[in-house]
Amino acid sequence: MDEKQRISLNRAAELKETIAEYQHSLKGMPTGYGRWPEIQKNQEKMMKYFGATAAEWADWRWQLKNRIQTTEVLQEFLNLTPSEIEEIDRTGAHYRWAISPYYLSLMDPNDPGDPIRRQAVPQLFEYTDPYGESDPMGEAYTSPVPAITRRYPDRLIVNVTNQCAMYCRHCQRRRNIGEKDLATPREQIEEALRYIRDNKEIRDVLLTGGDGFMLSNKRIAWLLDELDSIPHVEIKRFGTRTPVTLPYRIDDELCDILSRHLPLYVNTHFNHPLEVTPAAREACLKLARAGVALGNQAVLLKGINNDPFVMRKLNQELLKIMVRPYYLFHPKRVKGTSHFYVRVEEGLEIMEKLRGFTSGLAIPTYLINAPHGYGKTPLLPTYLLGIGKDTVTIRTWENRVLRVDNREAEEGE
Repeated sequence: MDEKQRISLNRAAELKETIAEYQHSLKGMPTGYGRWPEIQKNQEKMMKYFGATAAEWADWRWQLKNRIQTTEVLQEFLNLTPSEIEEIDRTGAHYRWAISPYYLSLMDPNDPGDPIRRQAVPQLFEYTDPYGESDPMGEAYTSPVPAITRRYPDRLIVNVTNQCAMYCRHCQRRRNIGEKDLATPREQIEEALRYIRDNKEIRDVLLTGGDGFMLSNKRIAWLLDELDSIPHVEIKRFGTRTPVTLPYRIDDELCDILSRHLPLYVNTHFNHPLEVTPAAREACLKLARAGVALGNQAVLLKGINNDPFVMRKLNQELLKIMVRPYYLFHPKRVKGTSHFYVRVEEGLEIMEKLRGFTSGLAIPTYLINAPHGYGKTPLLPTYLLGIGKDTVTIRTWENRVLRVDNREAEEGE
């Protein structure tokens, strides 16, 4: 064995040791694929309760029609204590909730701390929460015309509906969720389209809400046709959580429509490895086959994913289903959500445990949405330690401090 090979083998042994703790953590970490047999049993129980066929279960319209919205039905599938039922009813009178049968089937019926349950089932903390604001990003002050939010020079949001397949307990726009699911009136959408036409610097339009895929296929096709008729609009994007909460929404007709309007991007919202299931995989692969680029926007949530190994596993699972981790949002200070708050230091620690420890593709950008609508601000661990006359001092992912030559070549050399 020569010296170079000996050094290489020693280095490989060092690298192997850095991943041992993570591999050990995976033994007790629940995932959507690992829990799938139990999930299927939950689904069979629910189909029997609703008298549904397998074909109906896989129909997204049936799923929407049969969303669980009362504790009377919820307690058929979750083991709830009387105090939990009272909490849900009290909070539900103040903040709306609804859970798709599919997403409910992902929950462990016996675990109140289940990360899927915590995202979907109301808790008393929401109702009694003294902290936060209803509109912490100041969207009401960045809306030049109804239905539009504009915080950046060349792109904007069109809010096309207030409907979601499931109402997340950490939702940033919970103030917009009414008792009825409503698409944005056509006249407001047409006014938004006129605004886009009149402002030629707008090259990127995000359709969201609510959930952009809660519109009918017909309305989606019309909207994309309209945007494609505007010469300066270069790309279209959808914000949707349906691959997570209602994967059956990604039907063949929708994929055919989207494939005719490329370049098109979909940002979805997986928060935990339990959400990456065979059904979610099929939805995401259908979108990918249609030519749609997929990204994920996770939110850092206490008790759900504020763990470096959970976040690493989530991002690795996403890459397996063709979803690129895009953003990791620090939780917004939305009223009714303070039980999900974490400190920035936790987010930075998670980023430290990603960089170098897994593929660069599996590393999202960690950011805070600046208050009052001033946009996304990235947060990074400190890797640049100093800049001298001829060198920069850096810190690597292994905490090695190194100097790197920073000189330009002299002319004539």
